Amino acid sequence: MTARTITRTDVSTVGRWWWTVDKWMLTATILLVGIGIFLNLAAGPPAAGRIGADAFHFVRKQMAFLPIALAVMFAISLAAPLQIRRFAAVGFAVSFFLVLMTLLMGSDVNGAKRWLNIGPIALGQPSEFVKPFFAVVSAWMFSEHKLREEFPGNYIALGMLLCVMACLLSQPDVGMTLVVTTVWCAQFFIAGLPIIYVILIACIGLAGIVGAYFVFPHVASRVDRFLDPASGDSYQVTQALRAFEQGGLFGRGPGEGRVKEALPDAHTDFIFAVAGEEFGVLLCLLIVALFAFIVIRSLTKMTREENLFVLLAVGGLAVQFGLQAMINMASSLHMMPTKGMTLPFISYGGSSLVALGVGMGMLLALTRRRRDTEGRTQ
Repeated sequence: MTARTITRTDVSTVGRWWWTVDKWMLTATILLVGIGIFLNLAAGPPAAGRIGADAFHFVRKQMAFLPIALAVMFAISLAAPLQIRRFAAVGFAVSFFLVLMTLLMGSDVNGAKRWLNIGPIALGQPSEFVKPFFAVVSAWMFSEHKLREEFPGNYIALGMLLCVMACLLSQPDVGMTLVVTTVWCAQFFIAGLPIIYVILIACIGLAGIVGAYFVFPHVASRVDRFLDPASGDSYQVTQALRAFEQGGLFGRGPGEGRVKEALPDAHTDFIFAVAGEEFGVLLCLLIVALFAFIVIRSLTKMTREENLFVLLAVGGLAVQFGLQAMINMASSLHMMPTKGMTLPFISYGGSSLVALGVGMGMLLALTRRRRDTEGRTQ
């Protein structure tokens, strides 16, 4: 169905969606998906060869999840703010329960329990779904506390944060804990957090980062290798930097990259390096611009929002989306310690892709144009 067949007088659900959704943000998202398909076609075959699978093993799996992610994104983007709030509450409860199940019966990979398999059913990383749902539910609690001071929304949000942090650190997943906490703090700040609490949270955050260095050996190892590459195995980062160097401005050409053949995580954590080698700085800048555009456009729409819940939810989802992209790209460029985090809509990963579809669907739904009266009541 195209814009020509959907008129402004169309009152169907899809018709109303078409004329109210942010088409620029939707287009930027589709462009990221398209870039992800091309980069997975480039990085997937070498990764499949390393595990003895056929060349298009990872490509097929990614393409199987992609329609699901897009369908989920579209379906959720049809919803009104009130429906998004209810959906997020249920989604958070289910995903948090699955994270707890991961700690009890999850698969142990390299000392981390983040993957959940129940019999023949692989549920991936449930923590990926906690991120977007938690951002929306926290926004709900903060807004309710602001609108009704007798409602302990801030304390409920704090309690949920502590529970999520405890589960993520038990896996352990310090990077995702940092992302979730940063988003929560950003929402609390937007909701009108007193400056004294801002300073207190900043101090606690710094203490937590220092503490993570001494408590978690893998965090200490990554920080040490970042500060002094000679102190440990920095093979992947070195190869990634080599990929950017060889790609130059215009790249070596599609399929002509060689670093991906020696880079174990070229299709996941270091797919940005594949973009740099095969398509050059120009594609890398386009990817950065697309992420920046989605975040900035979301925050711009947020400033014109009268509904406090929508304002906080959009802010949280946008910060989360941008922060995840920034961490992935900065790790590839050796601008920060490495962190196993996918590049949104580009890296290989089924559960991550579907979770991103959920988050972007809620962001598109909350940034749709609505009547003022509807915005106030929802």
